[in-house]
Amino acid sequence: MSRSSVLLTLAAAATLLGACEAQIEAPLDRGVCYAVGSGADGKIKFNVVARDQPNIEHCAAQLEGMRLRFLRMGGQTREISGAYQGSFIFLRSEGIFRSQTWEGNQYLMLVRSGDGRLVIPGAVQQQ
Repeated sequence: MSRSSVLLTLAAAATLLGACEAQIEAPLDRGVCYAVGSGADGKIKFNVVARDQPNIEHCAAQLEGMRLRFLRMGGQTREISGAYQGSFIFLRSEGIFRSQTWEGNQYLMLVRSGDGRLVIPGAVQQQ
């Protein structure tokens, strides 16, 4: 067996093993907004932030409020993650993104206006 075929076989095996890893899934609880963090064991942990949220945008607003409160208390974390009804939410400096999977593609939900407020993309006029 040539060296290149051995490397190719090892790469294929590594890819298959990676596909077998348990995927992180967001909780499906209706109306419950979660912050995503890591527990003492290093595993992903879902912490309830708010209940009875009508949609993912309201959950994102709850997470943004939590982020701002932590910053006012001296926290340093500027980017946080959350989950709502099977979707993941990522709060970043550019805005809020959403994804169906933890490591999948993220899609812009809300952008930050010039004064830091969150608005629907396209609502802010560019000059």
